[in-house]
Amino acid sequence: MSVAFVKEESAETAAETLLPDRPISPHPNLVTEAGLKALELQLRQAREAFEAASGIEDVNEKRRQTAGPLRDLRYLAERVRSAQLVPPPASTDIVAFGGTVTFERDDGRVQTYRIVGEDEADPKAGSISYVSPVARLLIGKAVGDVVSMNGQELEITAIG
Repeated sequence: MSVAFVKEESAETAAETLLPDRPISPHPNLVTEAGLKALELQLRQAREAFEAASGIEDVNEKRRQTAGPLRDLRYLAERVRSAQLVPPPASTDIVAFGGTVTFERDDGRVQTYRIVGEDEADPKAGSISYVSPVARLLIGKAVGDVVSMNGQELEITAIG
């Protein structure tokens, strides 16, 4: 048979279908209730995207279209499996996982963040990961406590 009739994958197609796994954090996978629900939703969406792409007839296109959802499925399945649900903080006396903390910086900026799991952290939306440098400094502290970070002082002004 002539090679003109053999469908071969290009190097580009092969690279598109062999996506590296998303890195899994070495830290415990602590999650809030909302964080766990978000992971479960993302897992369902990745399954749906994979199933939709699996219906594509062209083999190369199917590989391209399933690569991303398949990688996400592996990652999200592991994150849901390893999730450790942390109940909301029992009090607002100290900064804790799942709680909200407001602090003032030396330059007068006031910032408020909810401390959450790694997968649900979104600083622009007001949440930071419990393993972030700021959260690590603040967890366990109380209103009025001052912590130092990169030569700058942060004073805790409220806990919610």
